[in-house]
Amino acid sequence: MNREILETRRQVVSAVIRAYPGGREGAAGLLGLTLKQFDNHAYENNGHRPLDDSQIIQLEAVTKTTYLAEYICQQYAGFYVPMPAAELLDNIELHQRGLRTSSKRGLVDQYIAKALDDGEISSAEKREILALHAKHLSERHGQVLATITLHSRVKP
Repeated sequence: MNREILETRRQVVSAVIRAYPGGREGAAGLLGLTLKQFDNHAYENNGHRPLDDSQIIQLEAVTKTTYLAEYICQQYAGFYVPMPAAELLDNIELHQRGLRTSSKRGLVDQYIAKALDDGEISSAEKREILALHAKHLSERHGQVLATITLHSRVKP
């Protein structure tokens, strides 16, 4: 699996910057910082305070990523579940969510099988299995919430 496991807040910031259209320059512009100011905060250079959560959230709104939320949830041994937007739900979307859920479960099972090829699961393999498992559970929970939202009598 080539999905990066982000273990530090600094890795989260770097991933968001890599995903940002226009990179560091574009991100600095959005936050109203010069490139030098942005770099000092993003990379905590020269004793500067890091970017705060609201700044990272602003950047993630553009990139449509959820690295910060996923990282914070991971710190509490949880996982991030994006809430389904009621106005975008229909039975086709529910079917697609079901396919994504099945696919993610399959990735977990495939990785476990691969990890067991040598008879044991290493600490790196354990981290990857748990990361894949969290993605599967998140997708499944989102699927359940979407089903409830679409078929509830009272719409939120």
